[in-house]
Amino acid sequence: MKTMALFMRHPECSKDCAYSMVHALSSIYQIRIFTEEELDDDNFFDHLDVIAFPGGIGDSDSYCNFFTRRRANRIGDFISRGGHYLGICMGAYWAGSRYFDILDFKVEPVQYIKRPNADVRRSYGTVASVTWLDQQEKMYFYDGCTFTNENSNMKVWARYANGDPMAIIQGNIGLIGCHPEAPLYWYEGKWKYINKYYHGGRHHDLLLNFTNALTEN
Repeated sequence: MKTMALFMRHPECSKDCAYSMVHALSSIYQIRIFTEEELDDDNFFDHLDVIAFPGGIGDSDSYCNFFTRRRANRIGDFISRGGHYLGICMGAYWAGSRYFDILDFKVEPVQYIKRPNADVRRSYGTVASVTWLDQQEKMYFYDGCTFTNENSNMKVWARYANGDPMAIIQGNIGLIGCHPEAPLYWYEGKWKYINKYYHGGRHHDLLLNFTNALTEN
């Protein structure tokens, strides 16, 4: 069984997102939750296959509250040694040049809601229309990112309605702008109109397949 360390710092990388990822991935991955202080341990990355960062509520610039340059460098070194990085929503933003700076070829995570012809224009919990491989889906979305400077060195797994990438794999890095890990109660919250779009567990399978493909690199 492959091993995954999953970051949790509520609310930026929230309990809801982290435990939903555990639910979706624990059939294949042995998952442990970690906090930023554990990155200071020289043995933290021993026997680790994947380091994962979920989404949450907050500004991606809160990154500076958790990660020193030394901690960020350790994550970059882990990837350069063959380790894998999985980021969803906030975790995907943090792969960018202002944060962990682990993407190549000038690929940059940016807000989807500010992109031309985006089908969601405000920051709130809703669903976005996406094409995951060849499959049409309505996937839970809360101010997630897309990725600029698309190039042949990344595989696009999913696209938003305007054609922008929604989920990508670049080398050992897998990033997703929406929330395929979303549980039923997210669809039953404040915005009741999205109830009918609950995926019945199908999006959990998509996330698991995506993570398996990532870790095969």
